[in-house]
Amino acid sequence: MPEFFEEDGWHGGCKSPSKAAKTMTKSIPQIKKYMTTDVQTIGDEQPMTVAHRLMREKHIRHLPVLHQGKLVGVVTDRDLRLIETLRDVDPAKVAVSEAMTSDVYTVSPDAALNEVVGSMASSKYGSAVVVDHGHVVGIFTTVDACSAFADLLGTRLTH
Repeated sequence: MPEFFEEDGWHGGCKSPSKAAKTMTKSIPQIKKYMTTDVQTIGDEQPMTVAHRLMREKHIRHLPVLHQGKLVGVVTDRDLRLIETLRDVDPAKVAVSEAMTSDVYTVSPDAALNEVVGSMASSKYGSAVVVDHGHVVGIFTTVDACSAFADLLGTRLTH
């Protein structure tokens, strides 16, 4: 049940209206605070084996795909594994463009964290590619969302 303050500053068991006001007025962080800025990308003509190697070496699951420097898709480790199960697929010869998703969820670095996380949850996106002036500047994944959640729980909620 929500607690409200009456004119004397006391109601519902909360003794400090100024403390409650501070926690209620904090602004929602922008995605740039929690995104991964060391984003790895891959060219659309690269073979799937290169994407696999990069994901393994960097311990990542999402790669924005570029064509001549422009974002054209995103490929995940799951996408690669699915394509590799198809008969007669040689990952050394099949381009990343054959496995990528071209419908990429993109956001600006200034996007509100709650809006991005809400969209990711409702659409079941595993990542949002952060784009600024046409350039990939970061990626925000479900792992980043968990880190943001832990940070916000630790800094905004009190016992």
